[in-house]
Amino acid sequence: MPSLLHMADVHLGARHDDLGEVAAKQRERQFAAFSRAVDAAIERRVDIVLIGGDLFDSNAQPRRSVERAAGELKRLADRQIRTVLIPGTHDCYDPTSIYRVFDLRAMAGLPAGSDLLTVLTPGSPSIVFGDLDVAVHGRVFSTKRQPQSPFHGFDKVLAGAPARYAVGMIHGSLRIEGKVESDDVLFTQEEVAASGLHYLALGHWHSMRQGRAGGTTWAYSGAPEPVAVDQDGAGQVLAITLGGTPERPTVSIEPIAVGRTRFRHLDVDVAGLASQDELVRQLRALADPDLVLDVKLLGVAADALDLNTDEVERQMRDAFFGFRIRDTSIAALPEGPLPPPDTIAGVFTRDLQTRIAAADTAGAEDVAAEHREALRLLRVLLDDPQRVTLV
Repeated sequence: MPSLLHMADVHLGARHDDLGEVAAKQRERQFAAFSRAVDAAIERRVDIVLIGGDLFDSNAQPRRSVERAAGELKRLADRQIRTVLIPGTHDCYDPTSIYRVFDLRAMAGLPAGSDLLTVLTPGSPSIVFGDLDVAVHGRVFSTKRQPQSPFHGFDKVLAGAPARYAVGMIHGSLRIEGKVESDDVLFTQEEVAASGLHYLALGHWHSMRQGRAGGTTWAYSGAPEPVAVDQDGAGQVLAITLGGTPERPTVSIEPIAVGRTRFRHLDVDVAGLASQDELVRQLRALADPDLVLDVKLLGVAADALDLNTDEVERQMRDAFFGFRIRDTSIAALPEGPLPPPDTIAGVFTRDLQTRIAAADTAGAEDVAAEHREALRLLRVLLDDPQRVTLV
């Protein structure tokens, strides 16, 4: 039974503007995850490695970075493991494509025509490995945004390279009603089901996801190492085993962990905090050199609570791989009776209370927070005008 290793969205050379001073470290972590994926393919002695687009974060990469990636691909070739890759949307096959500028096959020390490393292109969309009876078909266009579905005319591509096992590669989004309805590359469940593929190796989504449409098993491997702070489903590659018959194919999928960096979003209700020191102690209890922690402060803060998020960030810098804290909490309203309803202050106060209730009912948290802050300032101004500075 043919065995594959499926990865995608490695994004070598990503700038990581959202990670600040640890961006360079994360780039190294991404390369290390790519190298561990190659290790996994070698250890498992897979037949083919599939790279489903965005091996590079952009087409503008220095030669030394491309040579470094080619060195990893050479490790596979040295062990007679074939690699098939397709350009993605970041390293798309446009006139400036990295795959036009550099000859990965030659950089990996392979002769022209070798089937140990193949980049599928619009003019060469398929490769057949006769000894494995496996055909790999990649839908690639010469622009980032594909003018039509990648399955348009796919029956001709499939017929042009027959084999017992048909494997597809696409870098794009599966259309999901109400969730994913537009993208640079878009296709449907119905198209997947009608494709005639046994396995569809997908790239573009950075979190692992899998499913089945008709007789086709499809999967997004996710990014081997997270690329942005909201990608908590990244960090693995997929080991694929093909079996059964063309009429009754079987596909098994096994995730393999290769990434190190993890991201966690943490909401902290400030109503339960007595001081900034208490918050720092709570956060330090979560210290982890592989964790990027994104903290959001919410709730109603007591008047006595004095928080400086810049200070907290400086104190947490050595406790995590990355740390961010955002304060969306609101100050408590001053206590005391409301001004009489027949006064201007009373009218404003009750109007703001009505607006807050309406915003809460509508789920408009930002609007409700603005009205609460306006009401708080109004109450404080009425209580002690010297405590409020108007600008």
